[in-house]
Amino acid sequence: MTHTTYRSLHAWLTVAAAFCLSTTPSTAAPQPTKILPEHSLATTHFGADASWYEANIPFFECSDAELTRTYYYRWQLYKAHLKDLGSRGYIVTEFLDDVGWAKQPYQSLNDATAFHIYEGRWLRDPRYVDDYIDYMYIGGGNDRHFSEGIADATYADYLVTGDRTFATKHVDVMQHIFNLWDDHFDFGKGLYYIMPLLDATEYSIASIETSGGKDGFWGGEAFRPTINGYMYGNAVAISKLAALNRDTTTSRVYADRAERLRKAVESGLWSDSLQHFIDRYQVNNDFVHYWDPIKGRELAGYAPWCFNLPDHDPKYAESWRHILNSQELGGPYGIRTVEPSYQYYMKQYRYDQATGKPECQWNGPTWPFQTTQALVGMANLLNNYKQSVVHQEDYVRLLRQYAHQHYVDGVPDLQEDLNPDTGNVIVGLSRSHHYNHSEFNDLIISGLAGIRPRGDDTLEVNPLVASNGKPHSRIDYFCLENVPYHGHLVTVLYDRDGSHYRRGTGLTVFVDGKANVKGSPLTRTLIHLKPAAPTQRIAPVDVAVNYGRLGYPTPSASTNSDPKSLYPAIDGRVWYWANVRNGWTNAGSTSATDWYAVDFGRPQTLRSLRLYFYGDADQFAAPAGYRVESKTSTGWTPIATGSKTIANGENVVTFARSTSTSALRLVFTNPPKRAICLVELKAY
Repeated sequence: MTHTTYRSLHAWLTVAAAFCLSTTPSTAAPQPTKILPEHSLATTHFGADASWYEANIPFFECSDAELTRTYYYRWQLYKAHLKDLGSRGYIVTEFLDDVGWAKQPYQSLNDATAFHIYEGRWLRDPRYVDDYIDYMYIGGGNDRHFSEGIADATYADYLVTGDRTFATKHVDVMQHIFNLWDDHFDFGKGLYYIMPLLDATEYSIASIETSGGKDGFWGGEAFRPTINGYMYGNAVAISKLAALNRDTTTSRVYADRAERLRKAVESGLWSDSLQHFIDRYQVNNDFVHYWDPIKGRELAGYAPWCFNLPDHDPKYAESWRHILNSQELGGPYGIRTVEPSYQYYMKQYRYDQATGKPECQWNGPTWPFQTTQALVGMANLLNNYKQSVVHQEDYVRLLRQYAHQHYVDGVPDLQEDLNPDTGNVIVGLSRSHHYNHSEFNDLIISGLAGIRPRGDDTLEVNPLVASNGKPHSRIDYFCLENVPYHGHLVTVLYDRDGSHYRRGTGLTVFVDGKANVKGSPLTRTLIHLKPAAPTQRIAPVDVAVNYGRLGYPTPSASTNSDPKSLYPAIDGRVWYWANVRNGWTNAGSTSATDWYAVDFGRPQTLRSLRLYFYGDADQFAAPAGYRVESKTSTGWTPIATGSKTIANGENVVTFARSTSTSALRLVFTNPPKRAICLVELKAY
């Protein structure tokens, strides 16, 4: 998210050219540090599923136990939302349950995609984010259903991975999609407009006022800080990616477009009276008039700082006082989307037809999506601007408040929205469990621990932690270990008085196992990195997946054989939460054995299977044993057996030799007094 405008483009191109011409990257494997007990932490937080996390995530702990716990929960949530599309690769979903407004049959939504990329860029295996970006640009995923900042996020991913070849592969498509948004551009004002619903923010002030206060789901087209911030970020990203391709003409064009948009946002959407970026109406009717400003502050006004859009005029920083004020945007239990002074603050307009429960509205409730935006913007403000309104303690306090919102009755379960005045869940529908329309771990990694990604061979570390704050508001120690960055592994360790890690006081930064900075004060630290090759993709393809429930592969089973029961075991999704179960179960069977089969429709050469079972305290358990059978011209032939299986983790079945078959059958020995729940079957 480095701020680049037309005025600074020449200098940036010089740096980019030097980066592109740097020496041949080293291919030596980066060496990790071994400060935290990673295996123990993985087992504690993920149980039998620990191996995936040990292979993929940076490990973290800090003096705030809830921040630590939430960090690991968010990786669990992220993994649960990875959806394997087989030959199309992985995507990341927003809801665990299927929802009717998602892109079918994939269940993708493009509004939260940028957050998914920002979060996933810190995984060691790049295939998850790479596949997702490919899907968005060449797989049809970016259907402009909602406003988005996906080009910006793609560039942000490059700043972590250093993989220039992948980052620049979609620049032409990025330009095409960027230009399609001309249908939402007012050339006279130089600004983009959108209906709040299609900005993923229904029941905003603009849409409520457009209805005369009667509704707010539809309508309310407005020039908004959000969509204009996204388009600014996308323009800057396209400019930078084009420069990496040595396409100076395209780079200058998009840098110029970004600069014009920045000026239009500052001159058109800044309100001196409210000291905030606000909407102006594009619609003109009996209730509102074109270009009139809305009459209230919304959390959406901080979106421009997500992209470092505002310049360094001190008046813009004054906006941040409102998020610190408990009577304005800073609610006692969460940051408000609209201030309490608004006439229709927290008025509930919409209810779910099936249950009668409240539906999502953004006229006051605290919302993980915009809370993330505000904290990303605040981190940028603290890192990239000179101001005296916000301090590190404010970031830590609001991050802690956000972490606390991830729990329902003390159990991790992030919901769609909460009441900022009571902390209670508002919506609470079945789809709401473990909601993935935000980020959190990127706020820990690039904010609290301070790894600020860059495009050159420099590691920049600037933790947002105050060394001399009050005991209840400070972080006394943290360790963020083995973060993948530009082909290296980075560990950032802070110990206020040296008593926790006993490695000295202050800040220590390790690169590939060696301490490059030791015992430094909490201040911005720059370390030169040797060029290194980007991490290579690991990309096996699951041939058993059928997320669309049409054609092959086709499942069948000895019991519970209706399609609604069968297909969840081959839909490309794996998680183990009791409140949102997914998979095929033989519940109700009285047989000693049951079977589940997959017909591929044509011969497939297979070398292994991955089996995932759900287990709990009383109803479900992993099978007592299994037999894998291959379909032949004479019937079913056994090709593998096993007597040890685990629940809530991965079971690997490797064949003695490659097997060509058109169908597989798994025959399970049922556990005593328990049913089997096959969460997913994967075939490679």
